[in-house]
Amino acid sequence: MSNQTEERKNDHVDICLEQNVQAKYNSTGLEDIFFVHRALPEIDRDKIDLSTKLFHHTFLAPIIVGAMTGGTSEATKINQNIAEAVQDLGLGMGVGSQRVAIEDAKLECSFSETRKKAPTAFLIANIGAPQLVQGWGLDQAQIAVNMIDADALAIHLNPLQEAVQPEGETIFAGALAKIREITNSLNVPVIAKETGAGIAAEEAIKLEQAGVKGVDVSGAGGTSWAAVEYYRAKAAMDEKGERLGQTLWDWGIPTAVSVFEVSNSISIPIIASGGIRTGLDVAKSLALGASLVSISAPVLKPASKSANQVKKTLELIIEELKNVMFLTGSDNLRILRKVPLVVTGKTAQWLLMRGYRPETLARQGSKTRQ
Repeated sequence: MSNQTEERKNDHVDICLEQNVQAKYNSTGLEDIFFVHRALPEIDRDKIDLSTKLFHHTFLAPIIVGAMTGGTSEATKINQNIAEAVQDLGLGMGVGSQRVAIEDAKLECSFSETRKKAPTAFLIANIGAPQLVQGWGLDQAQIAVNMIDADALAIHLNPLQEAVQPEGETIFAGALAKIREITNSLNVPVIAKETGAGIAAEEAIKLEQAGVKGVDVSGAGGTSWAAVEYYRAKAAMDEKGERLGQTLWDWGIPTAVSVFEVSNSISIPIIASGGIRTGLDVAKSLALGASLVSISAPVLKPASKSANQVKKTLELIIEELKNVMFLTGSDNLRILRKVPLVVTGKTAQWLLMRGYRPETLARQGSKTRQ
């Protein structure tokens, strides 16, 4: 790995830990989603079942830790701590882009250590669409999977970050065809994953037709990679990069909108991510149509300290989710996905303008409530 690449990866982690890189004005939209309270939940909270089966794997709760980093000594420690925590809790995780280790096999251990810490957890390998259009294919995808004995492969779509990054790779022509090539041959499910700007229905449909087995929407409202690159540009006194980062800081489709659009457009599993901070956010995302929810930013700082800190953070989120399910009378995830939701504000307006009918959510499950 070049010194420049290693420095960039360390910059990303340090900036996310030390700077405010959250969206300023473009929220997740989850604040516009409201559950209808059940004064008579008629269930036993301690008997609520959070488990779910997806991609031939059973998760003890519908939560994974999203891909954040990899390829450096600091990143290795972070991924090891996350891996140990998700193993103990029966969850899953993704690793950061494995490009560096595919290009330099000496760095494979910085990723393979993850599987050693999480022998039975659900692990997601990670390569980028920009590399696919530059010549990568099935061979590199299989290397990434084998490196961590992965249960799935994420192909990340990051046009916003590449557009703002000084060394960004902005050739995306032909990416869909390359994704189709890999899905047709790879021996594990392929998940198409955005990186903080959301996925619209139109792209989700194309991705399903290309053979992907899951879509991680990674909507706007949480960490902005335009903001991360803004801080890098500022430190380098790069005026062009600074301005681009500021201008595009809030670019993207809000998470709630993306989850609803995609869940109403395709039949494959959806992973909700982007600004998920609490168990209430997890519950709202599941009720909007997600099968799993991916959490990143709340885990990064604990992961820089210890596996125990990661575990405590995730346990709190799981406890919040369980209590929301109790208050909606949902003793399992199947019921949670059918409870009434009231969609208001910007999110309702956005969905209406896109031709959806969010008001139908407020009346779902009415028969079970009589």
